[in-house]
Amino acid sequence: MTQIFVGLLVVIAIFITVVVMQPSDFRITRSLLIAAPTSTIFPHVNNLHKFNEWNPWAKIDPASKSTFEGAAEGEGSILRWEGNNQVGSGIMTNTQSKPNEYIQFKMEFLKPMQATNIAEFTFQADGNSTLVTWSMYGKNSFVGKAVSLFMNCEKMVGGQFEKGLANLQAIVEKP
Repeated sequence: MTQIFVGLLVVIAIFITVVVMQPSDFRITRSLLIAAPTSTIFPHVNNLHKFNEWNPWAKIDPASKSTFEGAAEGEGSILRWEGNNQVGSGIMTNTQSKPNEYIQFKMEFLKPMQATNIAEFTFQADGNSTLVTWSMYGKNSFVGKAVSLFMNCEKMVGGQFEKGLANLQAIVEKP
């Protein structure tokens, strides 16, 4: 019995050590060249009332609820969401908005796991097209580090970013 207990403690100690050694910071980034000027694309990201038209997480749970506070667009605009276990709940606040260049959101995830991260969008003109880059970065908590051992968060979240950018492209490139 003592050997089993000691063995279990060793396994737990190894697991904790491996988790603690995981990176404290993360950054997930995806980009897409969209055949539209920045002035056409920017409002679909900056105006939170338009955001869910292309937001991939809104498509995962069509029954999710969104509420808005503050201005309709730009700095200070707020989107609160409540959805199923895949979508969770949280608060998205526009903290910086530079027309046709840059938007930053504070992302407060409340469920299924609490975290606060930064999401940003950059818009770079390229002729008649725009390179749109969607990034999210933040700190990994102990739980986040442990989850990343079993789930590829880069691939999972990055895949949703790719879907969202493709959805945005479909909306703004519509004839």
